[in-house]
Amino acid sequence: MIADPIELAQKIASILLPLNIPYVVGGAVASSLLGENRFTQDLDLVIDLEARIAPQLIDVMSAEFYISESAVMEAIAKSRTAPRESSFKVIYLPSLEKAHIFVMDSDDPFSASVMSRRQLYPVSGLTEEGIYIYSPEDIVLQKLSWYKLTPRRSEKQWTDVLGVLKVQGEKLDRAYLNQWALTLKLTDLLEEALLQSGHEE
Repeated sequence: MIADPIELAQKIASILLPLNIPYVVGGAVASSLLGENRFTQDLDLVIDLEARIAPQLIDVMSAEFYISESAVMEAIAKSRTAPRESSFKVIYLPSLEKAHIFVMDSDDPFSASVMSRRQLYPVSGLTEEGIYIYSPEDIVLQKLSWYKLTPRRSEKQWTDVLGVLKVQGEKLDRAYLNQWALTLKLTDLLEEALLQSGHEE
């Protein structure tokens, strides 16, 4: 269990920012901040990492984290061929807390859109600026995608989606949601989620 996933995210962000590596926090951390809070054992980040920068990241991160050079390079290689497998794990040595870092495919339109629309969530602590998290629309779409691909349809993903929809409500960009739901073949799931959350069109 991660005691404070936001603090861990801040720690990782403080390493990524000086290296000019764009990142965005997703998963249950983002959906909890944007929707209904729940405990999570996971911290998921997506980063835009080029192979030429990887050695610098590994060198700097190794001071406080366990990080595998081979896993990082494999994730970069898979980012274009198998995006959902393009991740590596890091462990914060003082607390042994883990984070999963996904290397984005910079040529994927949705991934590029997510990164360009990320939002700064203000928190106090290690970085005064806060942390970058998914936009409400993008975390809904991302979690619907994972829900669709999960063999037994993860109820946690569905509950997270409903929580974001309920809290964000009329503030959501429906045109953006509908556009990407059509592209990602999530229209039926989005309509059902909007219905269950009480925000059907």
